[in-house]
Amino acid sequence: MGSGKRILEACCTSAEQVFAAAKAGADRAELCENLEVGGTTPSDESISAAVKAGIPVNVLVRPRGGDFIYNAEEEEQMALSIGRCRELGAAGVVIGALLPDGSVDTGMMGRLLEKAHGSNGERRLSATFHRAIDECADPLQALETIIALGFDRILTSGHEASAIKGRALLAEMVRRAGGRIIIMPGAGVTSENVHDLAEATGATEFHGTRICR
Repeated sequence: MGSGKRILEACCTSAEQVFAAAKAGADRAELCENLEVGGTTPSDESISAAVKAGIPVNVLVRPRGGDFIYNAEEEEQMALSIGRCRELGAAGVVIGALLPDGSVDTGMMGRLLEKAHGSNGERRLSATFHRAIDECADPLQALETIIALGFDRILTSGHEASAIKGRALLAEMVRRAGGRIIIMPGAGVTSENVHDLAEATGATEFHGTRICR
């Protein structure tokens, strides 16, 4: 397992970190701010600078810290942010929303995915469902829901505090996904443990703040 080419995504909170990650061998970056609350949408200035680093930049679109249950005003804020990400040259967006019962908010996610995928000739942005899945009541059911919605990948720690602890569920998610979506382990993933995690899960994309080659 885990024998294919690995894609390493560096979690960055500034354009400077994206440039450093690119120099250190990262294949892609996720750009956010306020990592101490799990990350929020970065500024336009940060996005505009980061996309010049020479690697694809996926932007976290999250209006605040806290839970992943959003109201209509917050949804509109996220929709506007997705549009700005396209205008500023981001490769993709990282989004997620839940209902109070711990299931995926399919209505909101469907609308935001439409915005990301574009219309009338707009450039399509890739879409990652973020670690909101680790707060879902049933992550395997959420996996099927997210696949049906049309996401490109899922960032998850396997419903645990770290991907290493969640490796059994991550392996099951990779198996069940069967190539229909990318399962990208994140949380505590480093250059030192990524090989073992790849072997344990069969995943080929990995996310972390200390993951460069």
